[in-house]
Amino acid sequence: MEHTSPEDGEVDARAWRVGRLAELTGVTVRTLRYYDQTGLLRPSGQTSGGHRLYDQQNVTRLYRILALRRLGCSLAEVGSLLDDPEWDLRAMLTRHAMQTERTIATATALSAHLRRILDELGDSEAHQAEKMFAIMEEMSRLDTPIRATTTLLVYDDLAAAHAYLSETFGLGIGPLELDAEGRAVHGEVFAGDHAIWLHPAGDGYQPPRRLGAASSIVVVTVDDADAHHAHAVRRGAEIIAPPISQPYGLREYGARDPEGHLWYFQSPID
Repeated sequence: MEHTSPEDGEVDARAWRVGRLAELTGVTVRTLRYYDQTGLLRPSGQTSGGHRLYDQQNVTRLYRILALRRLGCSLAEVGSLLDDPEWDLRAMLTRHAMQTERTIATATALSAHLRRILDELGDSEAHQAEKMFAIMEEMSRLDTPIRATTTLLVYDDLAAAHAYLSETFGLGIGPLELDAEGRAVHGEVFAGDHAIWLHPAGDGYQPPRRLGAASSIVVVTVDDADAHHAHAVRRGAEIIAPPISQPYGLREYGARDPEGHLWYFQSPID
């Protein structure tokens, strides 16, 4: 299907610019750009001014991405499932509806437990352990409204950090955005599905190397901490703690990146 590039003021009523699509769906413009860059969701076209345009097929595909993520699929799994010729919108909607109904049922059961216990409490709260266990069990089954988290790290040299984290620590490479002068103003890397944003230093934002201390640690789970450590050493990483088996069932090591951020890489002990 051939897509035209209409003038900015002549956008087809069935197409949505990236900002409007973000507004209508609750998905950030940055996420939509990332989906474009990774090939998950290519816009159907663009205006003469370079604005991305999304059509009805794009909207359906975006729903598929969001639904698959909500159902627990990783981005890699989403990418393979999107082009499944057997995919059916009705089946996806049915599965999504069933999941939502299970969440509602769990919340309803929890509400009933709470109401019943309130009615039974009276003046004494003794011997309520069993009822509390029932409440907590229902709570643990509820679907949390929190869907994801993004770590933000500050660097003086975003481009160098972007390359280092990928080449030395093996993080997934994401976009690196440049301004009109060619300076890096935003970068992204990934630890599995977890996004790590690289932010330029400025007023109120300083990397640990400038401050002389680190106030946070990024902990990443890998398949094999020893193999990961060996690769990092070959790439010249500054190791602050060699691989060690911890009593809590993890083998881990620590490293410091060139601008002072602390990283720990761990893997479960078989």
